[in-house]
Amino acid sequence: MSTPRPERSLGPVARGSAADSAATDRSAVPETENERWPRGISRHATMRISDVLAALRIEFPAVTNSKLRFLEEHNLIEPVRTPSGYRQYSPADVERLRYVLREQRDRYLPLKVIGEKLDALDAGADDAMVPRARLATEDGVAHRPSASGRLTAAGVAEDASVPPELVDELVSAGVLRPGPGGRFDPWAREIAVLAGALGEYGIDVRHLRSFRAAAERQVDLIEQVVAPFRGQTSVSARAHAGTVAAELGELCARLHTALVRAGVGDVAP
Repeated sequence: MSTPRPERSLGPVARGSAADSAATDRSAVPETENERWPRGISRHATMRISDVLAALRIEFPAVTNSKLRFLEEHNLIEPVRTPSGYRQYSPADVERLRYVLREQRDRYLPLKVIGEKLDALDAGADDAMVPRARLATEDGVAHRPSASGRLTAAGVAEDASVPPELVDELVSAGVLRPGPGGRFDPWAREIAVLAGALGEYGIDVRHLRSFRAAAERQVDLIEQVVAPFRGQTSVSARAHAGTVAAELGELCARLHTALVRAGVGDVAP
């Protein structure tokens, strides 16, 4: 499990009737050479966590509020806290979150390495090569998940650009499991995309059952670790359970990736 990076002081929190406004208006502070990356983007923090999730789910449909708290605990993001204790974010915060999530998804980098890269960007390293947000679009219009965040089987097939029959096969094989009302969570799209890509190499759905079984064994292990926290009634304990589960899930996924890549290295000439 990665070790949290040292806390960065945010300074004293303003109090009084105008405290919320003072605490959330980062744009009121003059920009300096020491401004954290990304530069030139508004730091006026008025976005609630629900607003941030709605913006990020265009590109990262499975992101959750537990994930954001997890990244905050590792000091990769520092939302403003109002005197009432609510988190508020700015457009610059959202861009920083996109960078972290993209580095995890596309490059499988551990949080410690991502933190070091952010420190370099904060110190003034050239960010010309950092990609900006890649919004999913339909005919040039930003595509947003449904209000419920869940898709029908037809929606999964359409979003993943795979035949509806493939989604049906994945369900029959137990690789995909619909939730209430026969709808699927956001991960179903990625599973269908990967199943379609594997199918092009002759790996059909029946071969994917072992992937599902292995994933379930890992989830069972994670549930054993977080069970003591989930059994507590306090909000903080439940939030900690979500944070630990998120980190363990990422570590298991990275270990699986490393093992497969190591094995492929032995197979390739």
